[in-house]
Amino acid sequence: MSENPKYNNNPKQDSAKYLQKKAAFAKILTIYGRKPVAEALEQNTIAPYRLHLADSNKPAGLINTMIEQAKDKGADVLYHSRAALSRISKNSKQDQGVALDIQCQGFQTLSEFEHHLPEHFDIIAVDAVTNPQNLGMIIRSVCASPCTALLLPEQGCAKLDALVIKASAGTLFKANIIRCPDLNDAIERLQNSGAQAFALAGGGEYTLQNLPLTGRNIYVLGNETHGVSAQIIKTCQHTLGIPMANDVESLNVSIAGSLVAFHRLYRTP
Repeated sequence: MSENPKYNNNPKQDSAKYLQKKAAFAKILTIYGRKPVAEALEQNTIAPYRLHLADSNKPAGLINTMIEQAKDKGADVLYHSRAALSRISKNSKQDQGVALDIQCQGFQTLSEFEHHLPEHFDIIAVDAVTNPQNLGMIIRSVCASPCTALLLPEQGCAKLDALVIKASAGTLFKANIIRCPDLNDAIERLQNSGAQAFALAGGGEYTLQNLPLTGRNIYVLGNETHGVSAQIIKTCQHTLGIPMANDVESLNVSIAGSLVAFHRLYRTP
């Protein structure tokens, strides 16, 4: 199954070779900055793929240590011009001449997930969650919970950077994350495979107590200020509300995400 034609204008993208390459690329997370890269290389659970260095870097103890650690773990060490490295890191102001590609086995494309679609799944999806701390904490909750995966669009959400990694307490590297170009398109594709989508909204028709315990389910968390977008609410079949006491209007999105992620563990008869 190829990606949606909306994002597929090249016939060659239908080939098995292309899809295999894209699936492999989806598992790669690139981080940048000397401290984040050094900390990542020190973790035994992280599988580095390539260490990228600007050829303008001056020899230094930290740089030399990173090179040794990368090589010891079987990673390639590549040198680039400053301009080329900035294209890899996508953040020339903060990369400090260093970037690292990490293999995250829990990452996959939407097409890859569809090829092995479980009979039952609970997916948390994020719609324009822009605060890195919130996204990191959501990733941590999804990783720790019975949820199948996090559905993460390529545009509109916080980037998977050092702030997200820190907020996730390192769980980003082992979390199951489905990456998709467009959230609305991804929801519609999964609905075509029998999934129900629930948009988190005040006064929703469903609560945590009557959500389905079987089947294919997607729970969408919205932006910190505006909530789930009108288009996504329109696409979803249902809305999900969390009752509030004491005239509290809403919860932080990461807290709401935790409640949804763990809902099936704390259901009362």
